[in-house]
Amino acid sequence: MVVNGIKGAFRIGQTLTVLGKTGVSWLRGDRPPTPALLRQTFENLGATYIKLGQFIASSPTFFPPGYVEEFQKCLDRTPALPFSLMRKILREELKQPLESVFAHIDPVPLASASIAQVHAARLVTGEDVVIKIQKPGVENILLTDLNFLYVSARVLETIAPKLSWTSLSGIVEEIQRTMMEECDFIKEANNLKTFRQFLSDSHNMEATVPRVYEACSTRRVLTMERFYGVPLTDLESIRAVTSDPERTLITAMNTWFSSLTQCEFFHADVHAGNLMVLRDGRVGFIDFGIVGRIKPDTWQAVSDFISAVMVGQFEGMADAMVRIGVTHARIDVNQLADDLRRLYNQMDRMVPDTPCAAEEAEDEVNNILMDMVKIGESHGLHFPREFALLIKQFLYFDRYVHILAPEMDMFMDERLNLLH
Repeated sequence: MVVNGIKGAFRIGQTLTVLGKTGVSWLRGDRPPTPALLRQTFENLGATYIKLGQFIASSPTFFPPGYVEEFQKCLDRTPALPFSLMRKILREELKQPLESVFAHIDPVPLASASIAQVHAARLVTGEDVVIKIQKPGVENILLTDLNFLYVSARVLETIAPKLSWTSLSGIVEEIQRTMMEECDFIKEANNLKTFRQFLSDSHNMEATVPRVYEACSTRRVLTMERFYGVPLTDLESIRAVTSDPERTLITAMNTWFSSLTQCEFFHADVHAGNLMVLRDGRVGFIDFGIVGRIKPDTWQAVSDFISAVMVGQFEGMADAMVRIGVTHARIDVNQLADDLRRLYNQMDRMVPDTPCAAEEAEDEVNNILMDMVKIGESHGLHFPREFALLIKQFLYFDRYVHILAPEMDMFMDERLNLLH
């Protein structure tokens, strides 16, 4: 406890030092636009603030568009730590000689993010796996930073109570819940097992998730089956493993659509890196660190929203958005419908057809999402974050349709079980 207190005090000192340097640079004339300045400062502050930046990027329901757009650039890629440090954590967590568990661990990581590092390995029983290892001290840093942010938010609310009708401290609490869940690999392992059970219960043999090796997994270490495959956006590579890329896409979409009503959560980050077509043609869903949950009454409104989209009924879309959102004002549903009609026509422009366009397409996904939320908020609506997460996944799938099945209508194709 005393050690953690000392580390916490040291972390607050580090934070104040970075903020001080930023202030000095600003006084000396280095004055980028405020969103860019904040993003650069967050990246200098490390793990918590990078995650906070990503939260801002995925939460146009909470933050102004300029900040949401700028924080799309906040990448969760950090320099790899020496494998000697990660090996030490592995030993501490597994409490047994690593040689008795792993025949081989690649010391060069497959990926290194702010919270964890991922290494390829092989078990002594012969299976290829990936090991997600939490970086040392991350949890203490997160708790210290988030407590610091919470106190700062409460002070700011007291000083400027009219700053926003959204509770700043409430946002920090939501961020803390999200981040601490991401630090608990047991929860991610449970998410994987729950989704695997959902696939089994729905007799879905065409999609899968990595198997969790519980004997060598803990709160800070997650050992999973290693998938070999290609991203859902790589049409030529997909053709090498399946003769029908369109059917593969339909499998991916129907699996995700079914999870909205038949699983206790939905995968809330189906970007191209988290959806793979495996060598045997199955669709692999990976990375269940971020999931979303929709309340039944909110889902009914979302379902009505989708039904309205399917038939191009913008008045119905507007009515559903009013029920999804929280408002303190009277809403002109007809005017909202007109604004949505104009936005919906823009979605047809989101057509990435080359590998180099993929990153630009992801920006377009975020831009359309921000525009949709902005339209709602301009009419006095405020949406729960889960709604933004949900719509963002639909926009990802819209992108995949343009790549793999450009003739398909995502909302009208009878092969898609959108609302079942």
